[in-house]
Amino acid sequence: MLHLEHLAKVYGDRVVLRDVNASFAAGSVSLLAGNNGAGKSTLLRIVAGLARATSGTVRLADPAPMTAYLGHATFLYPGLSALENLAFWNGVHELRRSRQELLGLLEHVGLAAHAHERAGVFSRGMAQRLNLARVLMLQADLLLLDEPGTGLDAASLALLRQEIRNARRRGAAVIIVSHDLQGDAPLADRILRLHKGRLAEESSGPAACAPAATEAAC
Repeated sequence: MLHLEHLAKVYGDRVVLRDVNASFAAGSVSLLAGNNGAGKSTLLRIVAGLARATSGTVRLADPAPMTAYLGHATFLYPGLSALENLAFWNGVHELRRSRQELLGLLEHVGLAAHAHERAGVFSRGMAQRLNLARVLMLQADLLLLDEPGTGLDAASLALLRQEIRNARRRGAAVIIVSHDLQGDAPLADRILRLHKGRLAEESSGPAACAPAATEAAC
């Protein structure tokens, strides 16, 4: 679904990414690890089209998959309510989700009681849950998640991880940037590590199970 070929990114005299090559298949979860400043967020932003590589190629499947990106910025409009934010993105992507479906998404992420409150007054955790609802609405084929658990309580984090499993089962390719390797590694088919700008496969994760496997096995 996604191929990175000889990808490089340079800021001034600082090399952030060098000769990054990787492929990401449908129905897989890849965990991207590395120290702070290793280039993880930069790599995801390049794949999402929010930053430009200095050289190299990002090659997507044809037809291009629907891509959803969840990053440090929430892409929420503070002056709009939670429901209005979802309605805006619903229109941008021409999804034609009904008002009832949007309210259902807010209920799913625990924000039904705050549907008509402005996003600008939300806590970081509430904003992240609304951001998660925005991403779930897309039912994307390629999910790019940059520290998606930021600000989430235990129940919301459990919901996030279940949605990652669900995305994998329906055939999406998921790439997660995480500092919580202990918590997120069980989700992953493989762990990739960025070190000094280079990408290497560190290990295969325990989530590489058959579609019919039980929840416990996954």
